[in-house]
Amino acid sequence: MSDDHLLTEKRALLDALLVHVPFDGWSARALAAAARDCGDDAGLAARAFPDGAIAALDFWIAETDTAMLQALESRDLGAMKVRERVKTAILTRLELVAAHREAVRRALTLEALPQHAPRALKQVYRTVDAIWYAAGDTATDFNFYTKRLLLAGVYSTTLLRWLDDKSEGFAATADFLDRRLADVMRIQQAKGRLSKLVERLPDPRRFMHRMP
Repeated sequence: MSDDHLLTEKRALLDALLVHVPFDGWSARALAAAARDCGDDAGLAARAFPDGAIAALDFWIAETDTAMLQALESRDLGAMKVRERVKTAILTRLELVAAHREAVRRALTLEALPQHAPRALKQVYRTVDAIWYAAGDTATDFNFYTKRLLLAGVYSTTLLRWLDDKSEGFAATADFLDRRLADVMRIQQAKGRLSKLVERLPDPRRFMHRMP
């Protein structure tokens, strides 16, 4: 079987699975039902997602990250400040899964289990890395990691706020995101001031040889 054919099968099975997840969660039962909907038995599920429903969830998240990047290509991100680019990317990603909020909720419940924590962390990292990539981040030093760590917190808390947002057009989520990004900007500014202060301090190594 070619990679393209397998990818087509995965996408078809995922579409069917998303119908069942609100009722059965990201489970073997939901995956089996999705395979039947696709006109196949468990053979399709085993072929597409050998590791089960958790692998299907991982695939969904990766596919959504890709779709977000594709959607952002049509936006004039270059004309925006970095903060606005990040905000646009996060809201775009949320829009892409707006029809499947219960599936997102079920995913968070599943990934809260200790055995899935490493996979969940990798998924969040991939998403925030894609967001920073879309925002044009080119950091290669320690800032590369601190930016992603800070954004992981912003994205995760915004996702939780979005799940319960009943406002028109998720306006409450956008406001919440604005506040969280403002917090991050203050942290970044404070780091910048601290770095400048440290640079002005004398190098302690100059005095090491004078110590008795």
